[in-house]
Amino acid sequence: MGWYSEVSRDISKITDAVAYFEQELINARQEVKLKGNVEKSAAEMPGIVEQRFNQLQEIEAILNYLNIELRRLRSSYFKKYLENYQRALSSRDVEKYVDGETDVVDYEKIINEFALIRNKWLGLLKGLDQKQWQITNVVKLRVAGMEDASL
Repeated sequence: MGWYSEVSRDISKITDAVAYFEQELINARQEVKLKGNVEKSAAEMPGIVEQRFNQLQEIEAILNYLNIELRRLRSSYFKKYLENYQRALSSRDVEKYVDGETDVVDYEKIINEFALIRNKWLGLLKGLDQKQWQITNVVKLRVAGMEDASL
């Protein structure tokens, strides 16, 4: 399922996307563990990295979309305050009022939650990089004649 398309069509799907990516993160953490057959682990790594990196890119796209929508929302409130307020307001005053609007605050909370998910996925990919590095080390040990190196 393409979550970017779902969220960009209907923002209420964001909670489903958050739940999906959280569950996928739990599943993906099992792939970071280095256990079992080294050759099998080495063979699986490119596919795992490709899949998880694509998921990270989708998270990044959704986060970017949310930021675009936040700018649009802020702009509409900014315009409302500049055009419809009883007295003249400075841009800084308007910004403060816009920042306090419930819709803007709610959107910023959603963005913050999604940014946290993105950061967790970045950590996952760092873990996968470390796994690949460790696999390389074990292979080098075996090449050097230490056949009893195990995981």
